[in-house]
Amino acid sequence: MEPPKESSNFRQKALKGVFWSAIQNWGRQAIAFIVFALLARLLGPETFGLVASASIFLAFVTIFLDQGFSVAIIQRKELEPEHLDTAFWTNFGIGLLMTAFSIAAAGLVADFFSQPQLTPIIRWLSLSFVIISLSSTQEAIFQRNLDFKPLAIRELIAVCLGGVVGVTMAFMGFGVWSLVSQQLVNGLAKVVVLWSASNWRPRFRFSQKHFRELFAFGINVVGTQILNFVNRRSDDLLIGYFLGPVALGYYSVAYRLLLIITQLLTGVINQVAMPAFSRLQQEPEKLKNAFYKVTQLTSLISFPAFLGMAALAPELVRVLFGEQWLPSIPVMQILAFIGIIHSVSYFHSTVITAMGKPDWKLKLNFMHTIVNVIGFAIAVHWGIVAVAAVYVIRSYLLTPVDLLFIRKLIGIKLRPYLGQYVIPLTGVLAMTGVIFVFRELLRNLVNIQTLLAVCIFLGGMTYIVLIISLAPHIVQQILDIIRPSISKKLGQSKR
Repeated sequence: MEPPKESSNFRQKALKGVFWSAIQNWGRQAIAFIVFALLARLLGPETFGLVASASIFLAFVTIFLDQGFSVAIIQRKELEPEHLDTAFWTNFGIGLLMTAFSIAAAGLVADFFSQPQLTPIIRWLSLSFVIISLSSTQEAIFQRNLDFKPLAIRELIAVCLGGVVGVTMAFMGFGVWSLVSQQLVNGLAKVVVLWSASNWRPRFRFSQKHFRELFAFGINVVGTQILNFVNRRSDDLLIGYFLGPVALGYYSVAYRLLLIITQLLTGVINQVAMPAFSRLQQEPEKLKNAFYKVTQLTSLISFPAFLGMAALAPELVRVLFGEQWLPSIPVMQILAFIGIIHSVSYFHSTVITAMGKPDWKLKLNFMHTIVNVIGFAIAVHWGIVAVAAVYVIRSYLLTPVDLLFIRKLIGIKLRPYLGQYVIPLTGVLAMTGVIFVFRELLRNLVNIQTLLAVCIFLGGMTYIVLIISLAPHIVQQILDIIRPSISKKLGQSKR
């Protein structure tokens, strides 16, 4: 009788993890989106482009900060105190080195982009390396234990404090320094809250043996992250270099909206999926079923969100960001189609990492990176819309290769896997049709805010009704997942 009890406890922890991860991701992203919209109205494309240019360099340096140790801590079956102490002091030491390196290299980066004002921006933002290093180990411990409540509280407090500082400074006319201060305050708040919530404290010791064990796994993660950086940020780099900060500002705002929606829709499940999948690595059949369920659930939510964004992008941009961001509209519409496939392919890399195959992930990322860089280098001469189009085309062409790796790893069958997307796609097509019809009917009759609200409501209701009608069994599965967690919360509140 013991195994079922362990399975039940694990399921309860996973459900609780989903609950708090939902609060963390949805709360953070909702607040971040409001702050982002306010800052976009107060600051121009060039300001966002400058910070985006600085973030390209800083994001690359950040890859080497953690050395993949956090993922290794989450993934390891056996974890000893020496692993944690070694990871913390390694991260802290590297954080200091990276800060010093970035301060020294800031001028060279500014020269590369031909933007001298980048130098002080990079130097101030480089302080974030030390800040991040102080809490990455604690964060990994909480994630490993599926304890997402402290992480949720941390994110909400940090994004609120950072947002207040950023928006206040923007109102006061501080320009680009509003965005810089927002990021630094956000990072500091995360450290303070996480240290307050965690009982673990690092002991002043370093073990070469445990370092080698973490490094053996982490080095593949770092390699994957380098390729992932080139894969995801080479478009920003080329746009910033060839087209300048204004074009990069338009592109980065469209891409930022894509990321916010992606995190809102998939971040919750993906954050819990990594440690949960890792626990199931010895039970491939259960892992395969879990993979089917999370991708299907994600598609039901993400497909209508992204295609709805594409259909209503002109209205969304005008209402949320203002007329100054109109050049972002076609980029946003094109990138919405990459959101559809990214929302479910997120879990490909999660499964590969959870199964202890970071080298497989490295090979896949290398292939994606080569195609992306070549495509972006050609497309950038035709502008940001062409770059976005290349991104989408590459994703749809190479995703089947990812699926072959997943099939080999956990034995998924492609027909049922792809078949589970038929119903959400059917609902989305009907939803989009309703949106287009009513937008044309009401365009000259109501203001743009009312038009946007009506289209979202009617499109959403169309989709929901169709899903309930076509796939009541899927709706029942979702209710079966949610109901135990809700019942437990209600039971606790009655006590």
